[in-house]
Amino acid sequence: MKKIIVACGAGIATSTVALRKLQDGMEARGKADAVKFTQTSLAELPSTVGGHDLIVTTAQGGSGYGIPVISGLGLITGIGVEKVIDDVIKTLEL
Repeated sequence: MKKIIVACGAGIATSTVALRKLQDGMEARGKADAVKFTQTSLAELPSTVGGHDLIVTTAQGGSGYGIPVISGLGLITGIGVEKVIDDVIKTLEL
């Protein structure tokens, strides 16, 4: 099982929206059982990133942890939602 951490500035509002859209997209593609999600803020990212395979963030940041980072801004704006989900699946090789 692959682990995805979804992060935003405060770890509450935008990461919740992004997480739900990502979960829905993974479910629609039959990939929901292949992933586990964690939600956090950018400030808490250093203490929560361990053991994860991918970071999806709705804010600037998230790099420097040795795992891929994908911008999840499209999950918030609604522009490019499918591309973000496709990028996550491709990056994790699901």
